Formats: sequence, structure tokens, C-alpha cells
Amino acid sequence: MKPALTCIALLTALPAFAEETRQLDAHEHGVGTLNIAIDGADVMMEFHAPGADIVGFEYAASSDSNLAAIESAIAMLEKPLDLFVLSPGAECVVASATAELEGDDDHGEEEHAGHDHDHDHDHDADKDEEHDHKDDHAHDEDGHADEVGHTEFHAEYTLTCNAPDALNEITFAYFETFTNAKEVEVQLISSTGAQAFEVPRASPVLNLSQ
Repeated sequence: MKPALTCIALLTALPAFAEETRQLDAHEHGVGTLNIAIDGADVMMEFHAPGADIVGFEYAASSDSNLAAIESAIAMLEKPLDLFVLSPGAECVVASATAELEGDDDHGEEEHAGHDHDHDHDHDADKDEEHDHKDDHAHDEDGHADEVGHTEFHAEYTLTCNAPDALNEITFAYFETFTNAKEVEVQLISSTGAQAFEVPRASPVLNLSQ
């Protein structure tokens, strides 16, 4: 279930801050983005991270091991308080959490599945399809599809805090879970206005009271 009001909707309500957000949204390995909107006791979070940061690759997964890695990553991303640890005194709980893997053209495994089951055409068509498929997905020397497109993980969370005034920091345990991650760009909107932060692996605690 998606939050009734996402962080993106709140960000776009502030043109100057939304422009800064768009600049930070460029796909860069090692760098994720976290949008946070705090409205009273409600905390809404939207997170994006390159596939390489989370599972170590960005090509369309086909092997059992890669598919299992994606499934495991999604399960971890659906536990926001294990990744982004809010001040214990705020007494925050998860109201909803969703996570998924997205691609530039949103075909990924579905395109490959379609190719696997669509063989009711002549040999020339097969050759044409094979040629097109090779053009669309360059391969590296290990036989994996090269990063012609990009995949990224996208998660949305809604939290409720019983003592929101005590919410003064977030510890990014995310870096311990995903070792390829190097930094998270944070955009925060609260009653005090809009702020932007950079949270690096070396300093994983975000002070919200500054």
C-alpha cells in the first residue's frame, strides 16, 4: 500500500527544493537518495538506491543466485527501522513498507520470460529476435549483460511515532547491511522547512536537530 501523501508530492510542493532534489537524483553508483517528510507523528520516507549498491549488479537477473539476491534484498528493504534507526525515544513503528526493483524501461525479468515462452514463429524470426536481443544487451567477458540500462531499488515507508518531539537523529545501519553503499543524499521536509544532507558511510548518523 502506498502512503496517501508521498515524500515526492511534498517535495514538489516546494519548487526550489524540488529542483535540488532532481539534481541529486542522477544515477550514481554508491549513492542512494532518501526523501523524508515529517508531519506531526507521521514520518514518510522514500528511498532509491542503484542495483549495484544493493545486490552488486545492475543487469537483468536470470540466474537462481541473482534472483535470490534480489528477493533477499527486497525483504531487507521492507524493514526500514533495521536500516534507518530512528531515535529510540521517539517510539516509532512501521505503518506500511513496500520495496521493489525497477529498471530504466521496466522490462527486466518480464522481457526475458516473454522470450523464453514465445517460440511460435519461423526460424528467420528467431534469428532476428536473437540479433535484436544481443543489440539491446551487450555482454561482458563473464557473459553477464552489460549495464546498458540501470536498475534501482525503490522503497516507500510510512511510520508513526508516539513521541515525535524526541526524533532528533537517524542512524544509517543501511551501510552495514549493504557494503557497496557509500553515501545517501537526504532531503528532509518538516515543520521547520526543507533541508538537504549528505550522509557518508564514514559518518552514518544524521542529526535532525541541527
